[in-house]
Amino acid sequence: MDNFTYRDGQLFAEDVALADLADDVGTPFFCYSSATMVRHYRVLADAFHGLDTRIFYAVKANSNLAVIRTLSREGAGADVVSEGEIRRALAAGVAPDAIVFSGVGKTQSEMAMAIEAGVLLFNVESEPELNALSEVAASRNATVDMAIRINPDVDAGTPDKISTGRKGDKFGIAWPEARSVYVDAAKMPGINVAGVACHIGSQILDLTPYKSAFEIAAGAVSALREDGHTITRLDLGGGLGVPYDNEVPPSPADYGKMVRNICGDLGVTIMLEPGRVLVANAGVFVMRVIYVKETPGGTFYVVDGAMNDLVRPTLYDAHHTIIPVTEPLESAPLKAVDVVGPICESGDILAQNRDMPPVVAGDLLAMRTAGAYGAVMSSTYNSRLLVPEVLVKDGNHAIVRARPSYDDLWRDEHMPDWCGD
Repeated sequence: MDNFTYRDGQLFAEDVALADLADDVGTPFFCYSSATMVRHYRVLADAFHGLDTRIFYAVKANSNLAVIRTLSREGAGADVVSEGEIRRALAAGVAPDAIVFSGVGKTQSEMAMAIEAGVLLFNVESEPELNALSEVAASRNATVDMAIRINPDVDAGTPDKISTGRKGDKFGIAWPEARSVYVDAAKMPGINVAGVACHIGSQILDLTPYKSAFEIAAGAVSALREDGHTITRLDLGGGLGVPYDNEVPPSPADYGKMVRNICGDLGVTIMLEPGRVLVANAGVFVMRVIYVKETPGGTFYVVDGAMNDLVRPTLYDAHHTIIPVTEPLESAPLKAVDVVGPICESGDILAQNRDMPPVVAGDLLAMRTAGAYGAVMSSTYNSRLLVPEVLVKDGNHAIVRARPSYDDLWRDEHMPDWCGD
């Protein structure tokens, strides 16, 4: 469920007409609904009511400061994978002890910054990383809480590029091999063994792989306690899917029930790292039709949004529903078209062979489920400007990331002396 609905023939974000926003900020732009984010967070939190659970928003899904703040005010911490994301979370008002530092390639300088900031937990993904963390912590006379991310070799059934729990993926340490790494960790200076972490992928639409992975993680908790470790935290990651097209993902209630059944009696704090499920359906990407191009090979709706703004269709062959901002008549004929952007790449396709109602140049289109992995993955390819991000709440809106100027594109570029005047 989201808060983007037609009223009197116009698409609204909560109580704000998207056509009015387009006139105000220009196109293309991202628009996020506060009410949708808050509702999704509360539904997920309610699914774990009464269980010792903490929710850490996966900042990589949408790292806008206002988005992080909106969820933080509901009680979310932050799951981060870089120093930049730590700094973003702190800037958005997340307490240091509500930040979990994940990621397969933490540098020693990032570790040092995280230790100095006082983050809650490091999720370690390899033995070399563990050695580095011990070295950095000991050099600062600090002791850090650590969990090892175990790789359960479970296929989440998602595309390869967003699967993370198989033995051939770069993430985590295979279980049960990780058991001996815990033995080494317990002897290392600066390290406090505190938990177990597990995350198997993104856009997961079936509880079966979750069940398999969580049973392994729960078994790891028990085995490590038998080995004498004090395990107080179990980080189950995120990855719960959302409907982009006709998918029917598991409900948070069913997800919560499964977690309770498997992990509810372990006596640990269960940590969750949702990202997409909180923000994806809370966002739309609004673009304007530049041309309708008819060719012998088909019809193209050429829009001012492009793959550099929202790369998921190009990178993952992902589907996003696209609808007109002005509600079409029920009798409007549908035609198979390609919705394409102006980037000089054949891959700049936002929708292919999609049944769409007729449009004319100047019409507005909205790409749904664009709140996750949209603006956060955008670029300035073809020297295109990054697009604004707008947050709405009830009948109010704020530009939470402004469109830069063209001078901003090369502000940090410098001409060497040998290039001449």
